[in-house]
Amino acid sequence: MKLTIPTILTLFRIALIPVLVLVFYLPYPWTNFASAFVFALGALTDWLDGWIARRYRMYSAFGAFLDPVADKLMVAVALFLIVQGHPTPWMAFWASVIVGREIAVSALREWMAEIGQRARVKVAWIGKFKTVVQMIALLCLLYSVTPEKPHRTTPWLGEPIFHLGDWLLAAAAILTLWSGFQYLRAAWPAMKGDGRE
Repeated sequence: MKLTIPTILTLFRIALIPVLVLVFYLPYPWTNFASAFVFALGALTDWLDGWIARRYRMYSAFGAFLDPVADKLMVAVALFLIVQGHPTPWMAFWASVIVGREIAVSALREWMAEIGQRARVKVAWIGKFKTVVQMIALLCLLYSVTPEKPHRTTPWLGEPIFHLGDWLLAAAAILTLWSGFQYLRAAWPAMKGDGRE
């Protein structure tokens, strides 16, 4: 199997996940910024690998499988870190909605592929918009959330950035439910068993 540049970038994004966890818990005052930087680097590779694949037609079956896996892993781990750093019921609720939807939609897409109707649940504009809002929210929260450890200090503009991230995460969760409903509605004819509109 030949690795394309987009696939190498995707593998790099997966390799950043343990780095994100490690940096988040390092006993230094700059780890807020470093955590946000590592996550931003992962988000940048997500955009870059897609752009390169489309621009230079560097597609592969392995890359098509791996890219959404890398995205979901990065988002889930970031959410777990944020909830651990700011363990409130609302933060846990928004994180649960986002992770739960990702699991449900992944299962739906897999099932639709098995019955030959994967195209019905392709990514729509609402899903792409949700992803942008979600990434900005996670970036803000990773920067501003401070686990209860003596080495952590509130970063510059930490409180307003936290509130921005908190509201954007709530918006992302609502958009997540909306886009999930759109996928379910598109798949519903097949789920009823007739496969027709």
